[in-house]
Amino acid sequence: MLNARFFSTIAHIRDLPDGSQREVAFAGRSNAGKSSAINIIANQKRLAFASKTPGRTQHLNFFETQVGRFLVDLPGYGFAKAPFTQQRAWQQLIGGYLADRRQLVGLVLIMDIRHPLTDLDRHLLDWFRPTGKPIHILLSKADKISRSQAMQVLRSVQTELNDAGFTAQVQIFSSTHRIGLEEAETVIRLWLDMVKPAKEPQMLAPGTDSATIRPSAPDLQATP
Repeated sequence: MLNARFFSTIAHIRDLPDGSQREVAFAGRSNAGKSSAINIIANQKRLAFASKTPGRTQHLNFFETQVGRFLVDLPGYGFAKAPFTQQRAWQQLIGGYLADRRQLVGLVLIMDIRHPLTDLDRHLLDWFRPTGKPIHILLSKADKISRSQAMQVLRSVQTELNDAGFTAQVQIFSSTHRIGLEEAETVIRLWLDMVKPAKEPQMLAPGTDSATIRPSAPDLQATP
């Protein structure tokens, strides 16, 4: 595991840490299981906190795994209960970070496997696409459905992303049952340059829990 520790909370782009070398961001709709995923991957019980009111957290939380290497917890999107001014602040902070942060090397997107690819998930994927940086999708809470159902959802998400021309890795995941934990950690370590790559990712084989999605269509226009 990564054994991360809390480093700082950032409310403005100007306050981003100068000494950072590599960062992996975690995004997801509120209540998708993002905080639980970060905690189990970082080998901490209460490193990331889930807000009781979706959309209330408007900051970037930095967790350091090694000197200069960070996991970055983005505010959960799906902020219907947040005032309009807070929604705008969220968009400016997250938008500026994802678009312009040179040290950002990849995005981990957490989706509840029972409700994958919501409109907000698609919006974020479209918006992040022009950066050209890799995306790894965790279909969280896989313990809530049967194994066969989880594999069916996995294949469905893969097909939809492939049809849209995305290059992304997708896997099933459960924080409580530690399903897919080793695979997710391996990807993050690779992005943070904490291990050397063993081999190129392969297409999904029967019975496996993840796959690399190869593009089959031209890039879509990014959503403003």
